[in-house]
Amino acid sequence: MSGTERSIAGIDLSAVRHNVRRLAATAPRSELLVVVKADGYGHGAVAVAQAALEAGATSLGVAAVCEAETLRAAGITAPILMWGPMMGEEWTRIAATDCEVAVWTPEGCRAAASAGVRRIHLKLDSGMGRLGARPEAVAALAEAASDPALEVVGCMTHFATADETEGPNAAFMVEQLARFRAMAGPLRDRFPSARLHAANSAAALRNPDTHLDMIRCGIAMYGCSPFMRDPGEHDLRPVMSLRSYLASVKPILGRESVGYGRLWRAARGSRIGAIPVGYADGYSRSYANTAEVLVGGRRVPVVGMVSMDQITVDLGPESSDRVGDPVVLMGSQGDQSISAEELGRWRGSINYEVVCAVGDRMRRVVEG
Repeated sequence: MSGTERSIAGIDLSAVRHNVRRLAATAPRSELLVVVKADGYGHGAVAVAQAALEAGATSLGVAAVCEAETLRAAGITAPILMWGPMMGEEWTRIAATDCEVAVWTPEGCRAAASAGVRRIHLKLDSGMGRLGARPEAVAALAEAASDPALEVVGCMTHFATADETEGPNAAFMVEQLARFRAMAGPLRDRFPSARLHAANSAAALRNPDTHLDMIRCGIAMYGCSPFMRDPGEHDLRPVMSLRSYLASVKPILGRESVGYGRLWRAARGSRIGAIPVGYADGYSRSYANTAEVLVGGRRVPVVGMVSMDQITVDLGPESSDRVGDPVVLMGSQGDQSISAEELGRWRGSINYEVVCAVGDRMRRVVEG
């Protein structure tokens, strides 16, 4: 912290490059598309995309037209696949970006051709149950995609349970892969230049059979585990850290309360630190009396309700911490660390939500 900002999100681009090389080595015979939707999972799409491409990624993936426009406006010329739904003038806008586009209905094929989109990927529903053509609809989709104005450059699907390695859903990924192969086989015969792709981060790390012609990696590129375990298990390095400082340090007596609703009361006299981060910054209210932060190289508990702009921590009665001392909410300090996976468990969610939720008030500071 510079002492002039309330909080920052550090973005380590050297970790992005490392993770991209690690993922590329996992599937050496496949292309690597890196997913930079949702502003690069909250990390900053442009900086992350540039670093990933430098490290060997072959293309980028987004879920909204505006995301593709942002990348092109930044001067990125690499192939981009936009796989989200579109309506109306969004088709003309995506055509202007010269992106590849996923379609799953004959109407989508006609809209693409009419707008001037040339390269399309046919999206198939092998069991996710969201977007994509079901098996009985594939023939009509193929017929519409045969429009001479279109070039089918890919056939894709998405796994519903790739991150589940145990339990009743663990085998469903293999079932989906078999369904996809059966659906995509005739399409590949009809459109021989189409690349087959299905694997997200979890599938790419879990099963080489899913690699096909291209893998699509998002969360793993950001150094988070798609299995909500230690990212180091797969030699992934976390890209984002969250840092702030102690804005206030003061004593509290036993049985006195802290924060809205008197959610926490001190069991003994202690010292309370206030940190200028709150739920408006993406630090969830569910962290109240649950999460921990790092101060002075040690873990200290978050106590009391998480406010819009502040949290409070119990520094302990013997602490010597002072106003201005650095605080780490996610990342490392000394020999201690707090991961996105741990924060995800504390909020009853997943690491994806942790990093995507980080608000704009936490300025992204590019490092490495």
